[in-house]
Parts: sequence; structure tokens; C-alpha cells
Amino acid sequence: MHALSSIQRLWITMSSTTSFTKITSCFIAAGLWAGLGMNAALTAGELPPSHAQWQGFPVHQLESGGRQAMIVMPITAREIPAGRGKPWVWIGEFPHVLNDFETRMLREGFAIVYLPTPNQFGLAPAMKAWEEFYDRLTRDYGFDQQPALVGISRGGLYVYNWASRHPDKVCCIYGDAPVCDVLSWPAGQPVNAQYKGPGSAPNWKALKEIAGIANDIEIAKAGLSPIDQLEPLAKAKIPLLHVYGDADEVVPWDENTGVLATRYKALGGEITLIPKPGVKHHPHGLTDSTPIVDFVKKSWLKP
Repeated sequence: MHALSSIQRLWITMSSTTSFTKITSCFIAAGLWAGLGMNAALTAGELPPSHAQWQGFPVHQLESGGRQAMIVMPITAREIPAGRGKPWVWIGEFPHVLNDFETRMLREGFAIVYLPTPNQFGLAPAMKAWEEFYDRLTRDYGFDQQPALVGISRGGLYVYNWASRHPDKVCCIYGDAPVCDVLSWPAGQPVNAQYKGPGSAPNWKALKEIAGIANDIEIAKAGLSPIDQLEPLAKAKIPLLHVYGDADEVVPWDENTGVLATRYKALGGEITLIPKPGVKHHPHGLTDSTPIVDFVKKSWLKP
């Protein structure tokens, strides 16, 4: 299971003006979003100027609720259907871990967006911050009402919690070795012997504190896991794609993706599974991200 990634630490550090100035002085400002195919509804508000780059793409920093969000914009925009906004990929946790996927989505005209809400497990405080941020992007900056969500590892808790609350505000979910059951991670075998994973005692304690539930049995009944929140997604016909290592010992796939897939299909939902034979929790993603890129593009363009 991930600790904070280097890019997360960078962007959290950049939340202070002093650190941001020092860091961004090392970067070269880049071009802004091109206007190809934009309609009048998409021109309201410009992002703050870019003072950094990632893989040659301009990085913008946007304050939201005291948090510094990262928005990496494509250099060339894709043509946008009437009534839609700027397409974007919302990373739940660990931005830039999926290097090939993110780079290719930027080339396809999708923005890559990350709002740091670390160690909140997709629970109410994180969702409140997400809602405020989502409203700003879609209302003030012309971003589309239905982003593609990406849940990497514990990031799965964020994207599924968001989608279950707002099934009309997501076009698809791509889960990469995602946590789908909090009893598998961060609880794991030390809390419940029927699970295989080692769990994480500090994270389990933190999750219970944020949830406001001290008792292990009660939190198990609280419905905090993605596997317990699938019905709204199935009714909204949200397509899912999960990529996972079939030898994952930290977030065992059968306790997480396997259970979620079975339940989602039983609800009439559509889910595609891409196993990686012999792979453990890392590395994330695919060497060739084509199936993931195609999935997101198709989902975003669906009627």
C-alpha cells in the first residue's frame, strides 16, 4: 500500500506560497489550453497562470478550500461535443503513478486533475472537499460535468465514494489495484481472520477516527466500502475497468476487485477486468495503456 507519493508530497509542500515560489522558479511556464472546438459555455473563467510543467504539459495550481489542486492541461484540446465541457481525468490518489496513461490522456485532450485529501479514505471530509472543488471546476472553469475517475490503491475508496454519492457526475471508473473493502485494507487479517492481507494498523485506526466509529464490528456494518455502494452506479450504467495483479498480497484482488465485480454484475453493471499474471501490488498500470485510454475515451463519448 502506498505511502504519500513524491508528487503528492511536492504538491502538498507547494501549498505554501514560499515553497511554491521556490519550486516553480525551477520550471518554465508553458502554453495554455487551446480553444479548438470550444463553445460559449466553456469559456467562463481562466485557470491561474501555469508556472510549472509535467512531461511538457502546463501545470496549474488552483486553491480550493485551503487545498492546492493540481491541474495538468493538454496543449491541444480535443473537439468537444455541444453541451459538454473540457474533458478531464480525476485522480483519487497518487497522481503521476500512471505515467503512460496520464501522458496519453493529455495527448488526447483530457486534463489530469488531483485534489490532495490524503489519509481521509474517501470519507465525509474528503467528499466535502471534492464537492466544493468539483463545483468550482464545472461552474467557473468550464470543465465537463462527468469526469473519468481513477482509483489507484486506496484511491479506490475516494472514487467509489464519490460515484455512489453522485452517479450523475462521473462517466466511468478505472480502478488500478483498488481497495474495494476496508475490511481487507486497512483492516486485514489482524482485525478479521477471514481476510488474507496484512492490513495497516495505523491506517485502520485513522479510518475509524475519521468515521467516528471506534468499534471494529460497528464499522464493519457501516457500509463504508465500495463493495457496499454499487447499486447507484449500476442504475446509472457507469462502466468500470479494473487492472490488478493476481499475486497482490497487500490488496488481495479476490477480496477487493473480485467481490466488487461479482456484485456489480449481479446488479446488471458492466465491468471489464484486466489481470496481470504474477504481479503484486506494484507496479501499477499497464506497459501499454491503450485498453485503458480507449475505455476512458469511449465512456466519455457515450450518449
